[in-house]
Amino acid sequence: MAAIRSVLFDLGGVVMDSPLHAIARYERDLGLPAKAIARAIMATGEDGAWSRLERGELALDEFYALFDEDCRAHGVEVSGARMMAYIAEASRPRAEMLEAIRRIRARGLRAGALTNNWRDAREGDHPLLAHFDAVIESAVVGLRKPDPRIYELACAQLGVPPPSTAFLDDIGQNLKSARALGMTTIKVDDPATALRELEAVLGFNLLA
Repeated sequence: MAAIRSVLFDLGGVVMDSPLHAIARYERDLGLPAKAIARAIMATGEDGAWSRLERGELALDEFYALFDEDCRAHGVEVSGARMMAYIAEASRPRAEMLEAIRRIRARGLRAGALTNNWRDAREGDHPLLAHFDAVIESAVVGLRKPDPRIYELACAQLGVPPPSTAFLDDIGQNLKSARALGMTTIKVDDPATALRELEAVLGFNLLA
């Protein structure tokens, strides 16, 4: 196995709390069945409002009504605007992840963020930009995980080939595409456990 020279981090669900957790809270508050929204998103596929938002093809104010329609077509009544408010409330960085990223860069390795996201025209650069050598946002580059091209783009921006890159994500399908390109992958369920796995890969401490 090639020596790891760069680490790619998903943001939501890895560096920050998962938007899936926020959506689950919204579902509970609304009295919806668990994962009802996720099933509706999956059913709409790459042409659905969620996928189009993450590729930067829709602005947020365009997204809400189309997303509500997508969900309604699959038997789920939601407010996309309210759901996004739940997600925004959960978008707090995890201190242990930021410290791990700091230690990785201090050792001379490259650290990047690879995220499926959306952009608000009122916002500037991503607030976590300063913590990484490169930030690859789906809404900016017009590609979204698990499309292999976005992983290749991330590695190109870091200047490190996939076999020398480790990737952390909380969604198995996203890890599968990375693994197919030769990356070392770590699934993040519990942040501390994932960082212990990354320590074993890198050979130095990331946690206090």
